[in-house]
Amino acid sequence: MNAMRKYAVIVAGGSGLRMGADKPKQFLLLQGKPILWHTLNAFLAAFSDISIKLVLPLNFMNEGKQLVASFNEPDRIELVTGGATRFDSVKNGLKTIDTPGIVFVHDGVRCLVSKELIHRCYEQAIEKGSAIPAIAATDSIRIETEQQQQYVVNRAQVKIIQTPQTFQTEILLPAFEREYQIEFTDEATVVETSGQQVFLIDGDYQNIKITRPIDLFIAEQILQDKTN
Repeated sequence: MNAMRKYAVIVAGGSGLRMGADKPKQFLLLQGKPILWHTLNAFLAAFSDISIKLVLPLNFMNEGKQLVASFNEPDRIELVTGGATRFDSVKNGLKTIDTPGIVFVHDGVRCLVSKELIHRCYEQAIEKGSAIPAIAATDSIRIETEQQQQYVVNRAQVKIIQTPQTFQTEILLPAFEREYQIEFTDEATVVETSGQQVFLIDGDYQNIKITRPIDLFIAEQILQDKTN
């Protein structure tokens, strides 16, 4: 499993306004440690030879340095300045990679990502070139058009996409050499625009994205259950 070089681009460039907090959500505390600490720790624990590119807003670099210094192996984490969009932030992280390998691109606030999911993404990316975690929709889905019309979608055909979106470098890096387009909502759409097929993999329902206060409460409960 340790054959190829491994990189994790952890994207934490957002402001987290929906949390209603006085700081970006990635720095809010979860069981006494910043949300971002849990995310970084998950990848550091998954592979002893992984190199992390932590992408942060320019005005939060000092907080980032303190966070990195709190780990036993701070040299495995490199700080990178974020960009105007997620696409630009990921692009900045990818610019620091110059050796072939497998790249995980992960939301900094998906702090409950499991070692098992990280490993499965790695294995499939080696085999197929990519691994995009996805879970089935459990709610009824309606699409509302700009004309206020609604139609129901068969939820069995709906997949909710997660991260880490995982790729071979020779697929991901060339895809990000293009200019930003509004339809680039994640790495998979960027790669597809370059003409490459992407491959889904079963995600994890506990791999939630901390976006609103209720998500922080749920994450606390999940972590508490794991430690009991």
